[in-house]
Amino acid sequence: MNAEKALHVLKENGFKHTKQREKLVEIFEGKDQYLPVKEILQEFQENFPGASFNTVYRNLYTLVDLKILESTMLNGEQLFRLHCDTHGHHHHFICTICGKTSPIDVCPMDEVNKSLQGYQIQNHKFEVYGTCPSCH
Repeated sequence: MNAEKALHVLKENGFKHTKQREKLVEIFEGKDQYLPVKEILQEFQENFPGASFNTVYRNLYTLVDLKILESTMLNGEQLFRLHCDTHGHHHHFICTICGKTSPIDVCPMDEVNKSLQGYQIQNHKFEVYGTCPSCH
Protein backbone atom coordinates (compact mmCIF):
# COMPACT_ATOMS: atom_id res chain seq x y z
CA MET A 1 0.00 0.00 0.00
CA ASN A 2 1.28 3.46 -0.77
CA ALA A 3 0.59 6.77 0.99
CA GLU A 4 -1.97 7.94 -1.59
CA LYS A 5 -4.02 4.75 -1.25
CA ALA A 6 -3.75 4.86 2.55
CA LEU A 7 -5.05 8.43 2.68
CA HIS A 8 -7.92 7.43 0.39
CA VAL A 9 -8.84 4.61 2.81
CA LEU A 10 -8.84 7.11 5.68
CA LYS A 11 -11.17 9.42 3.76
CA GLU A 12 -13.49 6.54 2.77
CA ASN A 13 -13.84 5.71 6.47
CA GLY A 14 -14.72 9.24 7.56
CA PHE A 15 -11.30 10.43 8.74
CA LYS A 16 -10.05 13.87 7.75
CA HIS A 17 -6.89 14.24 5.69
CA THR A 18 -4.47 15.98 8.04
CA LYS A 19 -0.79 16.76 7.67
CA GLN A 20 -0.12 14.67 10.77
CA ARG A 21 -1.81 11.55 9.33
CA GLU A 22 -0.12 12.13 5.99
CA LYS A 23 3.30 12.33 7.69
CA LEU A 24 2.60 9.21 9.73
CA VAL A 25 1.82 7.22 6.59
CA GLU A 26 4.80 8.70 4.72
CA ILE A 27 7.14 7.46 7.46
CA PHE A 28 6.36 3.90 6.37
CA GLU A 29 6.44 4.44 2.61
CA GLY A 30 9.32 2.72 0.87
CA LYS A 31 10.28 0.74 3.99
CA ASP A 32 9.85 -3.01 3.72
CA GLN A 33 10.13 -3.58 7.44
CA TYR A 34 8.38 -3.22 10.76
CA LEU A 35 9.23 -0.06 12.71
CA PRO A 36 9.18 0.40 16.49
CA VAL A 37 6.98 3.15 17.93
CA LYS A 38 10.04 4.95 19.34
CA GLU A 39 11.53 5.30 15.84
CA ILE A 40 8.18 6.37 14.36
CA LEU A 41 7.69 8.98 17.09
CA GLN A 42 11.22 10.35 16.63
CA GLU A 43 10.75 10.85 12.88
CA PHE A 44 7.21 12.21 13.38
CA GLN A 45 8.40 14.77 15.93
CA GLU A 46 10.86 16.20 13.42
CA ASN A 47 7.82 17.79 11.73
CA PHE A 48 5.51 17.96 14.76
CA PRO A 49 7.70 18.58 17.83
CA GLY A 50 4.74 18.92 20.18
CA ALA A 51 3.22 15.55 19.27
CA SER A 52 2.80 13.17 22.18
CA PHE A 53 3.47 9.46 22.32
CA ASN A 54 -0.27 8.85 22.96
CA THR A 55 -1.32 10.81 19.87
CA VAL A 56 1.03 8.84 17.64
CA TYR A 57 0.09 5.52 19.24
CA ARG A 58 -3.65 6.21 18.90
CA ASN A 59 -3.24 7.10 15.22
CA LEU A 60 -1.12 3.99 14.60
CA TYR A 61 -3.90 1.80 15.98
CA THR A 62 -6.50 3.63 13.87
CA LEU A 63 -4.36 2.82 10.82
CA VAL A 64 -4.15 -0.83 11.93
CA ASP A 65 -7.93 -1.01 12.38
CA LEU A 66 -8.35 0.31 8.82
CA LYS A 67 -5.83 -2.28 7.54
CA ILE A 68 -3.48 0.45 6.35
CA LEU A 69 -0.82 -0.78 8.77
CA GLU A 70 0.03 -4.22 10.11
CA SER A 71 1.43 -4.70 13.60
CA THR A 72 3.40 -7.39 15.36
CA MET A 73 5.34 -7.97 18.57
CA LEU A 74 9.07 -8.69 18.49
CA ASN A 75 11.12 -9.05 21.66
CA GLY A 76 8.28 -7.51 23.67
CA GLU A 77 8.07 -4.41 21.47
CA GLN A 78 5.11 -3.38 19.30
CA LEU A 79 6.14 -2.83 15.68
CA PHE A 80 4.22 -1.43 12.68
CA ARG A 81 4.54 -1.49 8.88
CA LEU A 82 2.46 -0.54 5.86
CA HIS A 83 0.08 -3.30 4.89
CA CYS A 84 1.61 -5.52 2.23
CA ASP A 85 0.35 -5.28 -1.32
CA THR A 86 0.28 -9.07 -1.29
CA HIS A 87 -3.21 -10.16 -2.25
CA GLY A 88 -5.11 -12.31 0.18
CA HIS A 89 -4.04 -14.06 3.32
CA HIS A 90 -0.30 -14.23 4.00
CA HIS A 91 2.31 -14.31 6.74
CA HIS A 92 5.81 -12.86 7.11
CA PHE A 93 9.45 -13.75 7.54
CA ILE A 94 11.00 -11.01 9.73
CA CYS A 95 14.75 -10.41 9.92
CA THR A 96 15.72 -10.07 13.57
CA ILE A 97 18.69 -7.84 12.67
CA CYS A 98 17.42 -5.28 10.13
CA GLY A 99 13.65 -5.85 10.46
CA LYS A 100 13.15 -6.47 6.73
CA THR A 101 10.10 -8.58 5.95
CA SER A 102 9.22 -10.99 3.19
CA PRO A 103 5.74 -12.41 2.60
CA ILE A 104 5.14 -16.12 3.17
CA ASP A 105 2.26 -17.50 1.14
CA VAL A 106 2.05 -20.79 3.04
CA CYS A 107 -0.33 -20.99 6.00
CA PRO A 108 -0.24 -23.79 8.59
CA MET A 109 -3.94 -23.45 9.45
CA ASP A 110 -5.08 -26.49 7.43
CA GLU A 111 -2.93 -28.72 9.64
CA VAL A 112 -3.96 -26.87 12.79
CA ASN A 113 -7.66 -27.27 11.92
CA LYS A 114 -7.14 -31.03 11.43
CA SER A 115 -5.59 -31.38 14.88
CA LEU A 116 -8.23 -29.23 16.62
CA GLN A 117 -11.45 -30.77 15.30
CA GLY A 118 -14.49 -29.37 17.03
CA TYR A 119 -12.72 -26.14 17.99
CA GLN A 120 -13.75 -22.83 16.46
CA ILE A 121 -10.68 -20.75 15.65
CA GLN A 122 -11.35 -17.02 15.45
CA ASN A 123 -7.98 -15.70 14.36
CA HIS A 124 -4.33 -16.62 14.08
CA LYS A 125 -0.88 -15.17 13.54
CA PHE A 126 2.12 -16.95 12.06
CA GLU A 127 5.52 -15.32 11.65
CA VAL A 128 8.98 -16.70 11.01
CA TYR A 129 12.05 -15.00 12.47
CA GLY A 130 15.69 -15.23 11.42
CA THR A 131 18.25 -13.34 9.34
CA CYS A 132 17.78 -12.18 5.77
CA PRO A 133 20.44 -12.78 3.07
CA SER A 134 21.85 -9.26 3.57
CA CYS A 135 22.37 -9.78 7.32
CA HIS A 136 23.39 -13.46 7.20
